Amino acid sequence: MEVSVGILLALILLLGISAQWLAWWLKLPSILFLLGFGILAGPVFGALNPDEMFGDLLFPFVSIGVAIVLFEGALTLRFSDIQGHGRVVTGLVSWGALMSWGLISAGCWWITDLSPLLSLMFGALVVVTGPTVVTPLLRIVKPTPAVSNILIWEGILIDPIGALLAVLVFEFIVSNAQGHSLLLFGKDLLSGLMLGAVGALAMISLLKRHWIPEYLQNVVMLGAVVFIFTLSNHFAEESGLLAVTVMGIWLANNKDVDIHEILSFKETLSILIVSVLFIVLAARLDLSQIIDLGWVGVGVVTVVILARPIVIWSVCAFTELKWQEKALISWIAPRGIVAAAVSALFAIRLQELGYSNASVIPALTFLIIITTVLLQSISARPIARLLGVAEEEARGVLIIGSNGFSRAVGLALQGLDYRVKIIDSSWDAIKEARMDGLDTYYGNPVSAHADHYLDLVGIGSVFAMSRRPALNTLACMKYADEFSKQQVFTLRNAEEKDESGLTRISRTYRTTRLFGADITSQKLNSLLGQGGEIKVTTLSEEFDFEAYRALYGNSPVLLMAIDPKQHIHPFTEDNGLKAVADWTLIALIPKDALEQAEVEKERGSASEDHIVTQS
Repeated sequence: MEVSVGILLALILLLGISAQWLAWWLKLPSILFLLGFGILAGPVFGALNPDEMFGDLLFPFVSIGVAIVLFEGALTLRFSDIQGHGRVVTGLVSWGALMSWGLISAGCWWITDLSPLLSLMFGALVVVTGPTVVTPLLRIVKPTPAVSNILIWEGILIDPIGALLAVLVFEFIVSNAQGHSLLLFGKDLLSGLMLGAVGALAMISLLKRHWIPEYLQNVVMLGAVVFIFTLSNHFAEESGLLAVTVMGIWLANNKDVDIHEILSFKETLSILIVSVLFIVLAARLDLSQIIDLGWVGVGVVTVVILARPIVIWSVCAFTELKWQEKALISWIAPRGIVAAAVSALFAIRLQELGYSNASVIPALTFLIIITTVLLQSISARPIARLLGVAEEEARGVLIIGSNGFSRAVGLALQGLDYRVKIIDSSWDAIKEARMDGLDTYYGNPVSAHADHYLDLVGIGSVFAMSRRPALNTLACMKYADEFSKQQVFTLRNAEEKDESGLTRISRTYRTTRLFGADITSQKLNSLLGQGGEIKVTTLSEEFDFEAYRALYGNSPVLLMAIDPKQHIHPFTEDNGLKAVADWTLIALIPKDALEQAEVEKERGSASEDHIVTQS
């Protein structure tokens, strides 16, 4: 029975969304399931034949999809970030990337029958790792913060850099195939750079003058990206990918406009595009071609894996990283979405230009993706434990909302060597947290962008303490699956005490309340503003909880207790928590209680020898 195109499109969408959901549920890179579903629907069961289904529209469909994905990736490349994450990350995304490119390209040229130019393009494609494969893997591995930070920021920054490198090599190959290579390459380069810059400047001008209403900004930006892509291709064939990459990088580094909401929209759109794109690309795969690679495929995969430690040990020489950390970073380098999408697109175009063996490139790329993701997903956690660079238990805290009280709590926990990350969608609030020396994430905690770019390695609990009750509730509902419901807490806001029930969150969606029934975010921030302080006090046999009460009275707001095994136990409205000797108390002490305690100490009724405190 002949199946309609509408049914097939619905099938592609259903498979893509199902793969993303399954990846989220199992905490594994989505590319595994996207490729698996696509291969099953295409080469295995023959239900999907993209070439027959799309016909002449296949190449435009894939190229526009890849253009949007590259633009979204370029929006995350801020030059300040390259310098802002240490010498190792800077080295990995600059001369380390060039070194990796050279080693892989040389190995590919030596092992396969690809020309030097095609080998260079392949090497550029597999330089990239990407956050969509690295972040889920790190949540399984749970390495130390130093390793996690390096791998995540390398993935975020290398994505657009590697893609730009591959695009430039592709432009040179295309211009070379058409004769007068240097002249055509210069034309392609100039067209891409100029139109990318024009597109970025035009959007910046429109956004600065508020000529585009907020509800239209996302769709106007999408239209501008597609227009610049097609216009650039019109003037210089295949220069469109370079144009949209330049446009994204220019917008990302402009300080006059806020692209946060646009980036969030593009991230969501990219998930949809990638889901559909990968089902289509995987359905086009010729499995026999991958199998026929044989020892050549094994050799190329080996070169890619062995090039990594050479680069890592070169970049990390004379740094403070331990050899165990260098070894783990050397092993974790899964290839992902950009490599697969761009390789498939380039192969289609190069075959049209007469490069018959270009079809080997996506086969090699997909083989490397499957091998690295599967192999490292299975082995990275045991290797991290063997090397002693895996955190046995995540004890850090993710704090939703940056306000005076939440930052004070973060500083107190950070002072006790706990990992703290504060997340807020207000740039001014995030700036305050950064000035206090706290690790931050600027964005919405429930966004698709946070799913890929929010580093949760080492985090074990969530304290939702923003002044937006609905956001607190949504964040807790989301992260309850990540950390378990017992490790997710919310701080009540004043409007939630409304007896009429008009502004209170339904009990169905509430999570455990922090600090007590009458405690609100507004009250705690007010106490701090009036001169109160957060104190960290270690109890002992001589100075027990009763002595603590005698010193400060009943006015302190008890926040958390830390047991001798360094587990954090927040005080809640119903847990009846009691601290004993060798436990550490964290409490907000009002100004009058602090003054009374000073009087008691001067009288000698409270011996300071028995008190270990930290402001």
